[in-house]
Amino acid sequence: MAHNPAEIWHRVALSKDVAEIEKILHDDCVFESPVVHTPQVGKAITSKYLAAAGHTLGNDTFRYVGEWHRENSAILEFTAEIDGIRINGIDMISCDDDGLITHFKVMVRPLKAVNMLHQKMVEMLAAMKG
Repeated sequence: MAHNPAEIWHRVALSKDVAEIEKILHDDCVFESPVVHTPQVGKAITSKYLAAAGHTLGNDTFRYVGEWHRENSAILEFTAEIDGIRINGIDMISCDDDGLITHFKVMVRPLKAVNMLHQKMVEMLAAMKG
């Protein structure tokens, strides 16, 4: 059965709740970050990265501004502003026939935004640990 990963993601996007995010992820989900050089594999690490992104990006400037769909895959374009830096990015999301997200790739521009998000995500992941 075909699914729309954008609809699945929008249910928990920016929720900041690891447990809620885990419910929509496949056990072997792969997460690709613009600031981590290797893909992160597994529901536990993917949910932590996505929750940290919700904390980091989830302010009143965050908006999804475009969506492109194909069977079991979607690309969502977003914009946000943090500390005066405008961020433009995309989430590339795939799911399986059961409606669980199997792959989540984030791409961000410009370089100034990537560097700032790297710093903020490191801080947020550290804060979430303890």
